[in-house]
Amino acid sequence: MNKKKKPFLGMPAPLGYVPGLGRGATGFTTRSDIGPARDANDPVDDRHAPPGKRTVGDQMKKNQAADDDDEDLNDTNYDEFNGYAGSLFSSGPYEKDDEEADAIYAALDKRMDERRKERREQREKEEIEKYRMERPKIQQQFSDLKRKLAEVTEEEWLSIPEVGDARNKRQRNPRYEKLTPVPDSFFAKHLQTGENHTSVDPRQTQFGGLNTPYPGGLNTPYPGGMTPGLMTPGTGELDMRKIGQARNTLMDMRLSQVSDSVSGQTVVDPKGYLTDLNSMIPTHGGDINDIKKARLLLKSVRETNPHHPPAWIASARLEEVTGKLQVARNLIMKGTEMCPKSEDVWLEAARLQPGDTAKAVVAQAVRHLPQSVRIYIRAAELETDIRAKKRVLRKALEHVPNSVRLWKAAVELEEPEDARIMLSRAVECCPTSVELWLALARLETYENARKVLNKARENIPTDRHIWITAAKLEEANGNTQMVEKIIDRAITSLRANGVEINREQWIQDAEECDRAGSVATCQAAVRAVIGIGIEEEDRKHTWMEDADSCVAHNALECARAIYAYALQVFPSKKSVWLRAAYFEKNHGTRESLEALLQRAVAHCPKAEVLWLMGAKSKWLAGDVPAARSILALAFQANPNSEEIWLAAVKLESENDEYERARRLLAKARSSAPTARVFMKSVKLEWVQDNIRAAQDLCEEALRHYEDFPKLWMMKGQIEEQKEMMENAREAYNQGLKKCPHSTPLWLLLSRLEEKVGQLTRARAILEKSRLKNPKNPGLWLESVRLEYRAGLKNIANTLMAKALQECPNSGILWSEAIFLEARPQRRTKSVDALKKCEHDPHVLLAVAKLFWSQRKITKAREWFHRTVKIDSDLGDAWAFFYKFELQHGTEEQQEEVRKRCESAEPRHGELWCAVSKDIANWQKKIGDILRLVAGRIRNAF
Repeated sequence: MNKKKKPFLGMPAPLGYVPGLGRGATGFTTRSDIGPARDANDPVDDRHAPPGKRTVGDQMKKNQAADDDDEDLNDTNYDEFNGYAGSLFSSGPYEKDDEEADAIYAALDKRMDERRKERREQREKEEIEKYRMERPKIQQQFSDLKRKLAEVTEEEWLSIPEVGDARNKRQRNPRYEKLTPVPDSFFAKHLQTGENHTSVDPRQTQFGGLNTPYPGGLNTPYPGGMTPGLMTPGTGELDMRKIGQARNTLMDMRLSQVSDSVSGQTVVDPKGYLTDLNSMIPTHGGDINDIKKARLLLKSVRETNPHHPPAWIASARLEEVTGKLQVARNLIMKGTEMCPKSEDVWLEAARLQPGDTAKAVVAQAVRHLPQSVRIYIRAAELETDIRAKKRVLRKALEHVPNSVRLWKAAVELEEPEDARIMLSRAVECCPTSVELWLALARLETYENARKVLNKARENIPTDRHIWITAAKLEEANGNTQMVEKIIDRAITSLRANGVEINREQWIQDAEECDRAGSVATCQAAVRAVIGIGIEEEDRKHTWMEDADSCVAHNALECARAIYAYALQVFPSKKSVWLRAAYFEKNHGTRESLEALLQRAVAHCPKAEVLWLMGAKSKWLAGDVPAARSILALAFQANPNSEEIWLAAVKLESENDEYERARRLLAKARSSAPTARVFMKSVKLEWVQDNIRAAQDLCEEALRHYEDFPKLWMMKGQIEEQKEMMENAREAYNQGLKKCPHSTPLWLLLSRLEEKVGQLTRARAILEKSRLKNPKNPGLWLESVRLEYRAGLKNIANTLMAKALQECPNSGILWSEAIFLEARPQRRTKSVDALKKCEHDPHVLLAVAKLFWSQRKITKAREWFHRTVKIDSDLGDAWAFFYKFELQHGTEEQQEEVRKRCESAEPRHGELWCAVSKDIANWQKKIGDILRLVAGRIRNAF
């Protein structure tokens, strides 16, 4: 032991010892004593601390919670209702009764929370929606713009430049490398630079270049590529012109080898040559690597499962697609060895092999698969001779006698008598084939056919076609009374055998009977099934749809039968009678229409339109007394009916019975005075040139009906006709005070002012009219035309732009706007018009005129057809169409347009009304008006 070492060193300090205290030193603490400052997220020193205690912040929260355990029981912390903020007994033991009490309170709280849950969730949802409306997400703010991204095409998307492309212009737009052919002088120069010859071989000069004197050398009997002088010895000059000549000579030589030595004509087929070139190009669209992968995969499949037929078929087709036909044939033949019982492999082999080889393959297939129908059919297809086909099919029927397909194929090749014999055998072998039974019935006589169909019904009691064929057979032989019974028995029998009666299928069968000419069968089938499976309240609507469908399928007798049945069920329905009448008018005869209308007015005597249709039909047929008698009966059923009064007046005036028409109108004015009756009275006097009487009647009418604008128009037009412009202006102004929303009145007044030279006043009138009638296309159009007629095209274009802003969907404005544009811009304007008004007849007519002006005759005719189909009441469309056909169509096309116009009876159109309402043309027929309007058209567009 070292004596110098102090005995207390290394020993623990006594309790309460402070170093240096005895000599007056004071203790202090430094950062090194307590450690560095710690963040709340720093981990604690204990690496194995439990969760919730692994950071400094967790330890601080724990210590703070321990400090909070000392509850504040001060009076300031006491509430009369809730008591102290903390629990008075939190420091006490938690026993079983405390747990039960807490469970009860928790259940109560849960129950109370459920009662208010829906209301609270609804309130929270509303608050969230309100908050989202006030402060929407960025995603929602741009949702409408993102929706428009659906309209962006792929080309537009790819053309969007990348953001932040900092490359310079040359890098962004690289110019492709240009390859320029090297000139001949370049080759010649380099040949000269590499020349080392100092002397000339005398043999070269003697025999001319590369040619040799030996017959086995490079000499050739053809003047080909080894001609003397391609390269002049010693100089190194290459004559490119001679090389080109040599190449042409070589091509001539090759072509001469395939030419006809006798006549000198070439036997090269240019089309066949091109086809051969195409066949050399692989027809597959895939990559070569994909082909290799597919070939490897299929090889793996074949090796792992050699008896899998689709693998062999796919491998053969892959090779076929890539142009390796022989490889494909070898593969599929290997497949037939590995899968001799596979029908598909044999058929694929027959398809890939050429003619005679294919027959051998099929014969081999038949030996392996003697029951395969498809192989027999393929064998018959490979035969070119009819007798050989018959022989193959008969052999097939020996092995597979119950195949319907084989029987049908065999019967199709036979003559009728042999076919009948074969079919009689076929129905024995295949008694459940409806087609074979029906084919046999068609070939038999009437009596035998009945027996055949009876046998067919016994064998196949669940097929409706046998019953329908039986009904058609009876109808064809004149037993129409049996048709109804057969169809009724068919329905009963099929239901007894558990067959559901499908009315759509039966109606389709009825349509087929209609097309085949079996009218009675068609009508009987319709009557039998038309009411099956329809609710009572849906019957009328469904039957009308069925009738329209039959008309669309050109099954007119079916539609007639449906209407007849509907009229039996609904005899007092005016709408059904009208639909049936229009059907007869469009598709029936005049006699059938009149018979139907007679029944209609008997059941619906109050339907004025039915009476008028009957009278008009008689009048058009030239039977005026019958038309009068129908109208007289209509008067008895509908006394004081305005429509019937006016129809009677029209009948008399059209037949030049003016006095009778006047008496009828006078009687109508006394017994059933209406504005239209007065208007017709004024017009009758006006067209008869009784101006004084017309004016008196007009004044009398205006005393009773001052708000009827047509009377004011007639008054003004009569004054205009008499050249009394002031009186006409006064009449129009008075009319506009009573009828400020009548567009024709405003137009008449404006045109009157323009006619007398008051352009400014006409413009002011139109502006006033637009203020009183906003968004009125007719007034805007007249304003534009007024400026255009005055020569102010710029103002007209400005007005048209305003008009299209106010009336963006007006077809009449768009059609005018197209032709206000210069010719190059008209096409673009027409596209805009079609986008806005796709189905407007005025726009379609403008497009047709545009094609006409561009001499696109076929397209123009197509658009004219489309226009008159959409709105057959637009007379202007018919007039332009007729004018077009007069210039570019045949007489048959012109006549067709005229007939269609007469049947459509158009009543509207600016040009049409200008002619048809002219007093001078009041007795003109539709065809005459069409010619007059077409004659006024000048195709200066």
